[in-house]
Amino acid sequence: MENQIPNQPNDKIIIGSLSEIERAAFYRKTYTHVAGGVLVFILFEYLLLQSDTIVEFMLSMTEGYKWLLMLGGFMFATNYAESMALRTTDKNKQYLAYGIYIFFEALIFVPMLYIAMFYMESGTEILYQASIVTLALFTGLSAVVLMTKTDFSYLKTGLTIGFFIAIGLIIAGSIFGFNLGLWFSVGMCLLAGGSILYQTSNLVKNYGIEDYIPAALGLFASLMLLFWYILRIFMSRD
Repeated sequence: MENQIPNQPNDKIIIGSLSEIERAAFYRKTYTHVAGGVLVFILFEYLLLQSDTIVEFMLSMTEGYKWLLMLGGFMFATNYAESMALRTTDKNKQYLAYGIYIFFEALIFVPMLYIAMFYMESGTEILYQASIVTLALFTGLSAVVLMTKTDFSYLKTGLTIGFFIAIGLIIAGSIFGFNLGLWFSVGMCLLAGGSILYQTSNLVKNYGIEDYIPAALGLFASLMLLFWYILRIFMSRD
């Protein structure tokens, strides 16, 4: 989904107006922060999985209306973090927002990663495979945009409709207790891939030269969405 930058100062230097060298420097900073976010996510996840209390609580929240409450809280917290990162130019606040976002991503992943590691026959091998596929797809999609300079802004309407449909299906599945199945996960992978294309192509339009942290946050969010559903696909085979 597109990140809007409210209250942009009129003198903000948008990436699209810069030279190729300056753009490349911005991209390096952005993707370095995405990589850093992944490392912090792994650290948070490791620490969270060490706590039996947190694991048991998160597992207890995966059924019915409890999962809807958990998703609602997750969406509120992450939207707050995104808004904080986009509304300020203070680097400390932007890093704080990024850290909050990563923490809640790690928290919401606890049940699925715990099940994958300790209940699936393939164990950590599934995590390794899903991670490799996710990073390969993310890298490939980003490279397509950055190398071809194709404008994927036309995907906005389709992505918006697709995400609203997905939210509706998730709510219905939680209330009525039906499994959304493999094809839903495949569809969500397509949406996540489209979001990566869209956000990457919009880097030059929506961000200033100092906005590499909020830009990284948006890309990290799409990366984690892709990882979530690729992991679900791998787990459904086991």
